Amino acid sequence: MSTDRRSRVDEPHVFALNTLVRAWRAAVDEQRFVPWFDPDGPGVNARILVLMESPGPRTVAAGDLGFSTEDNDDPTAAALRAARVSAGMARDGYLRWNVVPWPTYDAAGHRRPPLVRDLEEARPALAALWAALPDLQVVVAVGTPALQGVMRLMTIDETARVVPALGAPHPSPRNAHARAEAFNRLRVALERAQEIATS
Repeated sequence: MSTDRRSRVDEPHVFALNTLVRAWRAAVDEQRFVPWFDPDGPGVNARILVLMESPGPRTVAAGDLGFSTEDNDDPTAAALRAARVSAGMARDGYLRWNVVPWPTYDAAGHRRPPLVRDLEEARPALAALWAALPDLQVVVAVGTPALQGVMRLMTIDETARVVPALGAPHPSPRNAHARAEAFNRLRVALERAQEIATS
């Protein structure tokens, strides 16, 4: 499936987005991992953007076959997929991406959530994505870093289009103590996003 999907990264609806991916990968001295946009999503026609934090370990491990998709084999992707289905949203009803499109690590090389400095480094990438989505009506920011990144973009970059943003807790296993509430809030956020996008 990944090999087939990799062969479709230049389909017309995702070509401009995956051109951004290539640029972000090459923008630093050392190549850094950035997953592909999913050709099974709406691409540049997206009205709803679901913004996660940063690529997960399994996506990173997939290398050039790594995609930002609900089909990834990890708990966060599974939770997003379940919430999307529960919300009655079509598979291609939203674009999934990360507020920081590359993985973030601490000094010891361990994965960590994005910090403000990561959000600031990634803000030009988010602005470029914003500009590439002319039909964008609403953003669902999943997790505090994603919401903070969206708010920073719309309040620091005065040229950024302002769109409604809904915040939901991240559904990862690290939030296990409140998983049921996190799932319900994500489902409701997706339902309300659809209402906004179709109004």
